[in-house]
Amino acid sequence: MTATPPDVIRCAYAELVVTDLAASRAFYVDVLGLVVTHEDSSALYLRAFEEYLHHSLVLRKGPEPALGVLAYRVRTPADLELAEAYYRGLGCPVSRRPAGATRGIGEAVRVLDPLGFPVEFFHEAEHVERFTQRYDVHGAGALSRLDHFNLDTPDVPAARKYYEGLGFRVSEDIQDAEGTVYAAWMFRKPTVHDVALTGGDGPRLHHIAFASHERHQILHICDHLGALRKSGMIERGPGRHGVSNAFYLYVRDPDGHRIEIYTHDYYTGDPDNPVITWDVHDNQRRDWWGNPVVPSWYTDASVVLDLDGRVQPVVERAEPREADVTIGADGFSYASGQAEFKLGEQV
Repeated sequence: MTATPPDVIRCAYAELVVTDLAASRAFYVDVLGLVVTHEDSSALYLRAFEEYLHHSLVLRKGPEPALGVLAYRVRTPADLELAEAYYRGLGCPVSRRPAGATRGIGEAVRVLDPLGFPVEFFHEAEHVERFTQRYDVHGAGALSRLDHFNLDTPDVPAARKYYEGLGFRVSEDIQDAEGTVYAAWMFRKPTVHDVALTGGDGPRLHHIAFASHERHQILHICDHLGALRKSGMIERGPGRHGVSNAFYLYVRDPDGHRIEIYTHDYYTGDPDNPVITWDVHDNQRRDWWGNPVVPSWYTDASVVLDLDGRVQPVVERAEPREADVTIGADGFSYASGQAEFKLGEQV
């Protein structure tokens, strides 16, 4: 009999390994505007303006860029016992961590999940000042909260089944007429997703995303990078997604980690929230305006570490890849059965 899974509330924080803390601080604090909760010679603990837990992002200095851990908050302290039993039942490596093993975080359970990702579950965390109404320190591009993780994994249906076992539900997915699943968006909090599963070589971290309240805040970040002559850090966007309907921007940090700035998705909390399925050949699925996705968005991602800090081996995706079954970088058909090309994109 399968053990009871922990009751996950939402995605809560990520830890990224970076090679230069000063360069990372200049990007995450000076450009993106995240609030510094604590910093020392080995790590930087950051949060967005509406967050009152100690941090939603840890940048830890290390020899090569990687994902250190993804963390989910659980509903009660008793859920830690459930998490340990659940993952031991799955045969996964499990580690109990005392309070303070990560600054600001209470007792936790870390696992290497069945998809190969290092994942932490915690309930208790230190509370800090919530900057919701600290307009005196908000920049024009103020970020409000951590929104989601996006993971590259070779087998999306298997990954979906695993997350459904944790109580996550699907909001949207991308498929083809043959039933190949290219991506799925899954949630616990009542938004489009806490985690997205993207079909690709993995385990790798595709991106983490922070939410803003308004589109103009995303545009300000673009202007800020332009003023610094660092517009090359903008990888994709700004634009509007078809999947999720959110306005988006993708930027790359000094180590190449991908960060999305995201706003205006929709409520999914009702029990009969319908699943939206997109045709992989519909060019509005990734960008509502039909703009092609740059190739690096499909190919590049951050490696992940195991519980001992070693880089996890990457497994190639065996099924068709989204970039390969569309036309050009992203396909310009509207799933009508005939290829249509966006003006200016013809070769």
